Amino acid sequence: MLCAACGTAGSLSTSSTAGTAASSPVPTSTATSTASTTTAATSTTAPATTTSTTTATTTASGEPPCRASDLSLGFLGQQGGMGHGEIGFVLKNTGSVPCRTYGWPGIQFLGQAGNPLPTIPHHTTNDFFGSTPAAPLVIAPGGSASFRLDVGHGVATSAGCATAYSLQVIPPNDTATLKTSIPNGAYECKDANVSPLRSGASAYP
Repeated sequence: MLCAACGTAGSLSTSSTAGTAASSPVPTSTATSTASTTTAATSTTAPATTTSTTTATTTASGEPPCRASDLSLGFLGQQGGMGHGEIGFVLKNTGSVPCRTYGWPGIQFLGQAGNPLPTIPHHTTNDFFGSTPAAPLVIAPGGSASFRLDVGHGVATSAGCATAYSLQVIPPNDTATLKTSIPNGAYECKDANVSPLRSGASAYP
């Protein structure tokens, strides 16, 4: 299931996904699983692109909400270690006016054929890689906000683990979806800690 945050929540229902909307920076409980195998740590860097130096500010005002129709979703890169994988993504304002956003995007892992994979998002401000407080943002035209996923790198659940080749996202306060590919795929075991959106194109603390 995909979930939207902070406002009207949207969802994309599948038979194997679950998630809930979030409207405040209170972390939810993260499902725990027992690892039985491990995989080697990997590091993937997204292809170089030209990006704007304009980013989001942290003061909300009367701007309209950021909608999928005026956003693009991109892959920032991934790294892994100690049984965890960190995958970064960026939302860029492709519209002509500033827009406001707050909170956590809804997510859905997709397989190589575009099929939905079991996905359970856990909205949190603290994960294995650090802390990211939730804050209202205003994204200028050409500016961006980013988020990261903390996923397990060991076989953990009865559903097992899989390689996700794409991510589908619902921006906060929206119901429409965006999708981006994950070059070379990302190993994941259903549960994913989702950070709140933060200013700029670096999802990492």
